[in-house]
Formats: sequence, C-alpha cells, structure tokens
Amino acid sequence: MDSQLYLTYALVFLGALCAALLLTPLMRKVAFATGQVAVPKESRWHKKETALLGGVAIYMSTTAIWAVGAGYWGWVAFGKPFLVVMAAATAIFLLGLADDLFTMDPQHKLAGQIIISGALMFLGFHLQWTGYKTLDLLLSILWLVGITNAFNLLDNMDGLSAGIAFIAGAFLFAFCVLYPTGIKSHLSILLLMASFLGALLGFLFYNFNPASIFMGDAGSLFIGFLLACLTMQVGSGQIRTAGFMHLISIIAVPIFIVFIPILDTTFVSITRKLFGRRISQGGRDHSSHRLVAIGFSERKAVSILYAFSVVSGLLALAVYRLSSAVALVIAVLYLLFVLFFWIYLGKVRVYSEPSILGQERKGGITPVLVEITYRRRLLEVLLDVALVWLAYYVAYLLRFEGDLKNDFPVFLRSLPVIIAAHILSCYVFGIYRGIWGSAGIRDLMDYAKAVTAGTILTILVLLGLYRFAGFSRAVFVIYWVLMLLFMSLSRLSFRLFDEGLQRRNRSGKKTLIYGAGMGGQMTLREIETNRALGLQAVGFIDDNDKLHGRKIQGYPVLGGKENLIDIIKKYQIQQVIVSFRENGEERKKEIKDLCQKAAPEIKVVRMKLSITE
Repeated sequence: MDSQLYLTYALVFLGALCAALLLTPLMRKVAFATGQVAVPKESRWHKKETALLGGVAIYMSTTAIWAVGAGYWGWVAFGKPFLVVMAAATAIFLLGLADDLFTMDPQHKLAGQIIISGALMFLGFHLQWTGYKTLDLLLSILWLVGITNAFNLLDNMDGLSAGIAFIAGAFLFAFCVLYPTGIKSHLSILLLMASFLGALLGFLFYNFNPASIFMGDAGSLFIGFLLACLTMQVGSGQIRTAGFMHLISIIAVPIFIVFIPILDTTFVSITRKLFGRRISQGGRDHSSHRLVAIGFSERKAVSILYAFSVVSGLLALAVYRLSSAVALVIAVLYLLFVLFFWIYLGKVRVYSEPSILGQERKGGITPVLVEITYRRRLLEVLLDVALVWLAYYVAYLLRFEGDLKNDFPVFLRSLPVIIAAHILSCYVFGIYRGIWGSAGIRDLMDYAKAVTAGTILTILVLLGLYRFAGFSRAVFVIYWVLMLLFMSLSRLSFRLFDEGLQRRNRSGKKTLIYGAGMGGQMTLREIETNRALGLQAVGFIDDNDKLHGRKIQGYPVLGGKENLIDIIKKYQIQQVIVSFRENGEERKKEIKDLCQKAAPEIKVVRMKLSITE
C-alpha cells in the first residue's frame, strides 16, 4: 500500500474525528431541548440524567465523511462496494433511533434486525465460510443479529461499548493492512473503517467516564451492525480451498476481534438464565458491573475490559500468522484464563433470587442435569480432560520443536491412555472432593501425587501395549511439569484472583491489626474474605521488634504500639482490631487509652474465636 493511500485514510479519520467532536455536543443540546435524556433507574448504572442521541453524531460523522471521501477519491473503488452495507446500517440506525424516541418492544426490535439482515443477504452480502450457501446464509443472519445485540448489551457503562468498538475496528483495520489478500475490496473497507474509527474516537471524548452523553440504541445498534458486516469480510474467498485447521483460524479472526461483546452477552445470558431472569431484562449484572463490585473504579473496570479486547485483537492477528499448532495452544491458554476469570466474576452476588443450582425448579434445566454437572463435578473432570490434552500436546510440540508430522499418530494413539490414567489417579487421590476456593499447600501435594501416579500409570500401560516403541521419555517429563502447573493454577485461580484483585481494590474502613501472630493472620483472612465487614486491612503492629518492617501475607508490620499514633495519622487508620487471644481485654484497653489521647475517633475492637454447642 503506497503512502498516498495512507494519507487518504488519515485525512478521512481526522475528518470524521472533527465531525464527531463538533456534532456530539450539538446533539447533546438537542437531546436536552427535546427531552431525550436517560433517567436514572434501579436497573441502570448511571446516577444522573444524561443526554441521549450520541448515536446520531456517530452515524452522521461516519456516513458523511465516508461518502465525501469515497466520492472524492473514486466512488467505484472506495464507495460502491459497501453502498449496500451502509444502506442496511442506515436502516439499523433508524430502527435504534425509533427505539430511543418511542421505546419499542424487544421482540419488535429483534424482528426489524432480522428483516434488515435478511434483505442484506438477499442483495448478496453474506459469509463465505463453509461453501454451503444455505448454511452460510443462516450463519450470516446469526452473526449480524448476534453482534449487533452484543454491542447493544455492552453499552452498560460510560465509554465501554464505543471503546470496545474502537479497539475492534482498529484491529480490523490492522488486519486489512497486514493481510490485504484476505479481504475483498480492502481499499473500500479501509476507507469506511477510517471514517468509523474517527467518529467513535470523537464521540468517546464525551462518553468516557464521566459521560455527558450516551449513544442510545441508535448508536449501539449501528456500531454493532457495521462491525458485524465488516468482520464478515475477513478471509472471504479463501475458505473453499483451505484445510480444516485453516478454516478454524480464519473463523477465529472475526470472533477474537469482537470477542468481548460476544463473551459479555454469553455470560449475562447464562447467569440470567440460572437465576430465572429474562435475557432482555436490564440489570447491573454485566462483566463491568461485577468488576466494580469487587473493588475497581468504573474507569478501571472499563480499562480492564479494554485490555482484554486488545489481547483478543492481538490474538486475532497472531492466529492468522502463526502455525496452526502454536496458534491453537495460545488460543486455548487464553480461553482457559478467560474462563476462570469470568467464572470468578460469576461468583459475585448481584441477584436477590436464589440460583437454580441451589434448589429444584420445574422446567428449564432439570435437577438431574444440575446434579450431574454441578454436584458430581462432571465439569471439573471435563476441564481436566482439556488440561491433559493441552499439556500432552504442548509437551510433544516442545520435544519435537513444533514438527509433529511423523509423531502425531503416536500422540493420538496414546492420548486416550494418558487421559484415562489421569482421571483415575485424580479419583484415587480425592482431587474431585476438594473445593477450588480453599485450595492450599496440602492440596498441591495431592495434585503432585495424582499427576505423578497418572504419568507413571500411562508409561506402564504403553510399555505393556506397545513396548514403549516410538514414544519419547522426554515427552512425559515435560508433560509432568506442565500438567502439575496447569492443574495447580486452575485450582488456585480463585485465590490468585482474590490476592491480585480484591486486596488491591478493596474499599472500606482502613483497619490496623494489633498482633501479627496466628490470631492476626486469622483476622486478616476474615477481613479479606468477608466483604460484609466493610474493612480494608492496611497492615499490622506487633510487640516483637524483629517483625517490624517485614511483611506477613503481603501486609507490612508497621511497628509496635509505641508507634501507634504516628501510624494512625500516616495511614489514616479508622479502626484497630486487637487479635490476641490471651490478655485480649487488657491489650484492648491499653490501645484504647493510647488512642484517647491523640485519636479519640478511632474505633478499637477485639477479635474473638468461639466454638459453642
């Protein structure tokens, strides 16, 4: 691509950016003048009346600058290929605007989206993934409607939907530049993307926290539909002659580009179903809301989802460039991390209703299925099957430096053996009786025993069946290390997230613990795990001089009681907990007397552990 084209796209981007910067505040004034404002509700996140119609600014900036740019630089090359798409996107925008102005029923809005998507299919714009026209048409409608509504649902916190759309669009632009042969009419798609990105960035100046204007359904449906159309073009025309793994890699590119909207929509749909709520029902149960619930600010919560979107976009670029084997391993590792993280978010209590996992319900998911998948740990077993495959596959890749052409049949022949041996050893050593959230050092020893036993059993079986012919001993050494690592990290994931997220972002009364022994550590654990206390541990004080300046479970021992007043002032302490079991009342009185002189507002309490009949 020559420098003249880059200059063209840069000018279009800047033109759309300036247009959005001018139109967005104008639409804010129009919204307040006409009463088009979002009023705070219990089921919504914002806390003040905020102007709508920001989507009008996004739409007008995108379409106007795109049309001007395409007309100036050559309508046939830059405008005509996506004229049908922009007509359909305009129809989607008008549908969303009608919902903003008159409030449509969800089923009517969905019907409108399907009709518009069907019309686009009729005019010849559809996926070319499978080579089967009927299946491609059905997948096209599902993709268009699904991604459109995913961005609509993602518009639940300041700057989130527009920011994720900007990141996705930027990676799609990069993909088109890096791999132009994989895109039909890539010149026209880049021009449209440049205009779209400029409009989104201009709007984000007013929509990022604290937002002064929302995009409304007109904006969220428009950006979702346009991104769905543009990602449909990734890899078009290469599928029919490609192998299965290449097909998977091409399909993975658009999925990873818009991964966060897909993930959040799936997550919310599942959790609402589990709690007997309608999927179309609004609520504060999205990924962003749960991040705020565990202690992040709104800006940090949105930034974390931005980061996930960036990683997904980078993975989309890597999948297309790397070998199929390496790309598969990286994708699986990332998806496993995402799985554990979002399960962790799913533990955050946001509903007043009990889950169907905790009671019998008529209809929907039957108690039998719940019993199998939840109480009998079937999902945990399935996870271990995936981890065994991953560890064994990576072991082969490392041993044979990524070339499995000659050894892949040996891998496939032994894979069922090593899976069966691992699952059996886990049952023997009681791994599936443990609770993930409380995994500790003793559990790690059991994991090591189970992995060791499973590996030895596999070797013995292969020795008996095949005399170990064709197998590498180094593979099983590498597998043992990887499997122990994967198994331990998976079981410790919730505790690691607690350590890495909740401690850093906990809010509440700043609390000092007097006593760094076992009683103090028990007190610390209770503060960290019991959010209802509303406390934030700052550190310890202790009478033992040797502990001063050291850390216990990540928290500093700030000094002794002789330093109490200085510590209270420096760290703005609001409460002191006395953790001594012996002479606790005397020590509590001593601390109270010290506080009365210089900090009478400090609350002094005592930790007690009692076991009664």
